[in-house]
Amino acid sequence: MLRTATALGALALATVAIFPSHAAERATARLADPQGGDLGTVTLMPLAAGGVLLSAELRNVPPGTHGFHIHGTGQCDGAGGFESAGGHFNPSDNAHGWNNADGPHAGDLPNIHVPEGGALDIELFVPDVSLDEADENTLLGESGTAILIHAMADDYASDPSGMAGDRIACGVIEAE
Repeated sequence: MLRTATALGALALATVAIFPSHAAERATARLADPQGGDLGTVTLMPLAAGGVLLSAELRNVPPGTHGFHIHGTGQCDGAGGFESAGGHFNPSDNAHGWNNADGPHAGDLPNIHVPEGGALDIELFVPDVSLDEADENTLLGESGTAILIHAMADDYASDPSGMAGDRIACGVIEAE
């Protein structure tokens, strides 16, 4: 009996070694404005049903309605207006927006509505992304990804960016 249990244990370890998990248990992004000021943290956790749960604790964000997106490059150069983050994360090459018959991008998220005082805590389900590096839609790929807040509301239709205006906050998504 002991030999059988030992053999099964060794087989289980060998299976893990042959088929390692590439999925992060969690990823975070620390958001900053173009001057480097702290605007809060976004946390992403994989869900058993697929997709991720995005939780954001935002502070000091200008009040109003803002576009909120995942962008396809993990760089946040504030001096360059965060253009270094590239376009929206879009591994399936869709058009932008839920109101676009050929959309949405995987990185299209709902607008956020920041009250006076600039603090907002939200949770969103993001269905078409993954934290598993083996997946085509991983947020942890070679070029990385970033979370951005835009100056204006996303119109959910205009391709490629929803007419959301300047990029006012950025944070690189990193596995923990």
